[in-house]
Amino acid sequence: MGLFDNIKKLIGIAATNGSHRLDLNAVQDLLGYHFRDENLLLLSLTHRSFSRFDQGHSPSNERLEFLGDSVLGLVIADQLFRDDPDLREGELTQTKSKLVNETALADVARSIGLNQYLRLSPEEEKAGGRNRSSIVSDAFESIIAAVYLDGGLDAARDVILRLIYSRRGDLANSSAQRNFKGELLEYTQSLGEGAPRYDVVSEAGPDHRKKFNIVVIVAGREAGSGIGSSKKEAEQHAAAEALKQIAHS
Repeated sequence: MGLFDNIKKLIGIAATNGSHRLDLNAVQDLLGYHFRDENLLLLSLTHRSFSRFDQGHSPSNERLEFLGDSVLGLVIADQLFRDDPDLREGELTQTKSKLVNETALADVARSIGLNQYLRLSPEEEKAGGRNRSSIVSDAFESIIAAVYLDGGLDAARDVILRLIYSRRGDLANSSAQRNFKGELLEYTQSLGEGAPRYDVVSEAGPDHRKKFNIVVIVAGREAGSGIGSSKKEAEQHAAAEALKQIAHS
């Protein structure tokens, strides 16, 4: 039995979100890509809260998110490398970070309405999960992975370039898109210190209200700390504090 058959066996043909019918055709129209196996798309839209609500009968999109993050990073890095031959490594890294970070992905996904089709538990829905950047951006990465598995790298590349890279100017110049992690990385690389390390100090709270406390380590020393509702958000806050300390040193 192949990958697609296993997925189909696990999650079935019916596409529902709670009591509401999920219109997969509408999602595919938003993406500009139509799946050979729609169950991959359904899996990409399934948050872990829905999986628990469904007593494990519907697996979550967490594994797809892992794959989608790598596919997205490869496509964006490749296109930036081709389009900007004069940019230095640090500049390429900073620009890439502005296009693939949590805020950028969530903004793009919300702008085309993808967040309206996420499969969430009733509790997560009431807690505002449909608009939470961490959940929306993770789902977008999962969708990219689903396209990659269904149609290959060329198909995923087309979706990424149309939906994300085409907005490069707006995303890179938006004041909300300042990427503190990218700026800190560029600074440490300029000093020959390598990449900062982000360590989770603690995490607390239920899944729909999780809080992460993260510290950033530069040259073997703690340079800043941050708290956020996702690891990515906490890392951004930690990097921002580190840059502030550097500016005043």
